[in-house]
Amino acid sequence: MTSTNVSAGTSSAAPQVGMCDMRLEVVAVPVSDIERAKEFYQRLGFRLDADIVRGDSFRAVQFTPPHSACSIALGKGLTTAEPGSAQHLELVVSDICAARDDLVRRGIDVSEVYHLDGGKVPGLDPQRRSYQSYASFNDPDGNEWILQEITVRLPGRTWED
Repeated sequence: MTSTNVSAGTSSAAPQVGMCDMRLEVVAVPVSDIERAKEFYQRLGFRLDADIVRGDSFRAVQFTPPHSACSIALGKGLTTAEPGSAQHLELVVSDICAARDDLVRRGIDVSEVYHLDGGKVPGLDPQRRSYQSYASFNDPDGNEWILQEITVRLPGRTWED
């Protein structure tokens, strides 16, 4: 097997920005029971944006997490992915303990906070560094959501005009 180096310059080089903006706005989350999923995501505190039905073969229910620029879409006729197959959907939070406590108050079964050090280690990252502390939960179909605490973004994580 061979590979071709397609990068132009170093890994820290900024990508060439195209003439048109591209924003990830909606991600399909495969579910088996739309009404059950709708209740769950409302309980999470996600904003219900739309519930669109077009005949018997299409329904799109769109939710947006608080303060997010990206939404999720649940429904029928959106994806061929198996219900519960979405893994590692990340929700970034500034205070993982407060976010976890809020979800628990809403009746969501959330893991304890953990950090990574050769595997999952219970508790917050000892230095409370950004990108290092997590908690997780699943929706009723088993789609996996990860809370990740970020208080300071890595350099280059915002687009310059």
